[in-house]
Amino acid sequence: MASPFRILAISGSLRRASFNRGLVRAARESTPEGVAIETAEVAALPHYDADVEEAGDPDAVTELKERIRAADALLIATPEYNSSLPGALKNAIDWASRPYGASVLAGKPAAVMGASAGGGGTARAQPTLKRVLTAAGCCVLMEPEVLVGGAHSRFDTDGNLEDDAVRDEIRALIAALVEFARQPSD
Repeated sequence: MASPFRILAISGSLRRASFNRGLVRAARESTPEGVAIETAEVAALPHYDADVEEAGDPDAVTELKERIRAADALLIATPEYNSSLPGALKNAIDWASRPYGASVLAGKPAAVMGASAGGGGTARAQPTLKRVLTAAGCCVLMEPEVLVGGAHSRFDTDGNLEDDAVRDEIRALIAALVEFARQPSD
């Protein structure tokens, strides 16, 4: 039996019952055969500091980098804070992008999704996140997009997705990410 295609999913939200953690859970529940989705946490990462990096990556950073390296692709769910991505998520990308020239993100296929209470559904955060991931060396899937606006009406109070149409969008995103990642590079 062939080993599954491995996706590492990261939520940019630290809140336990957040909409974006709910998107990641829905992705895990909607995983097609032959694909495995694992999750990584970003809360334990220290703030990026070149002096700390020079002394050696902290254990939480080493673990994140190893998990990214082992994954075939990344799936990132971002909330939208002040029209951009949250600091904890940007911090995780900053750590993973180091050292310059030998980043675990170099050439890593990645897809983005997001949910917010506002009507735009992370329409401003996602392009910023895609730009940051591209600058860090990822190969970013541009479409399909999963922009979940009005999230308070699509998730229960524990942050579980209740909207089948959004679940279908997540399935399509996962399928597109797997296909994108399996395309031969130039």
